[in-house]
Amino acid sequence: MELSVLNIKGEDTGRKVNLSDAVFGLEPNEHAMYLDVKQYLANQRQGTHKAKERNEVAGSTKKIKKQKGTGGARAGSLKAPLFVGGGRVFGPKPRNYSFKLNKKLKSLARLSALSLLARDNKVALVENFTLEAPKTKEFKGILGNLQATGKTLLVGSSVDKNVLLSSRNLPKVKVSAVNDLNTYDLLNTEKLLLIEDSVNVLENLYSEK
Repeated sequence: MELSVLNIKGEDTGRKVNLSDAVFGLEPNEHAMYLDVKQYLANQRQGTHKAKERNEVAGSTKKIKKQKGTGGARAGSLKAPLFVGGGRVFGPKPRNYSFKLNKKLKSLARLSALSLLARDNKVALVENFTLEAPKTKEFKGILGNLQATGKTLLVGSSVDKNVLLSSRNLPKVKVSAVNDLNTYDLLNTEKLLLIEDSVNVLENLYSEK
């Protein structure tokens, strides 16, 4: 796959870069992407939910009424689940939702996501650039020049501090280094902007896996 390199004004620089088919030309594996996204979202869960059961609720355990003769159901304690303020039956307890995936499967999932974006023409190449100071307005103008008005993922070989600071107030924009890429972010973007120096790093990182 061949892409033209654009400058920050959105103009064609005349240079072209061939993207490796081993990274951007695979047949996407939907199940691998599903598992990787599932793991990513599971790892975001804190798992700190907790409800008290009847042995943890404060209150008397004295029998509240006699066993027979009341015309109602028998009851032994106000801490029983059927009373307001009583314990909960099988309530949630703190737990760890994370689970393990093989490295090869995670790599396949990310390659599948990259290939999917390339197939849908959602990938653009931008020449290397930096900002002299954190300027959200200036960075937003660059994105406009590159026709990246929706959800955008900007990927470089490393993260430029000023670019990162400039993007923080833009809710639809994320800046990431190649080593920090994940399937969820790739599938959750409408435009993948690859900074020119990230291409070789990306292909070296994933083509061997």
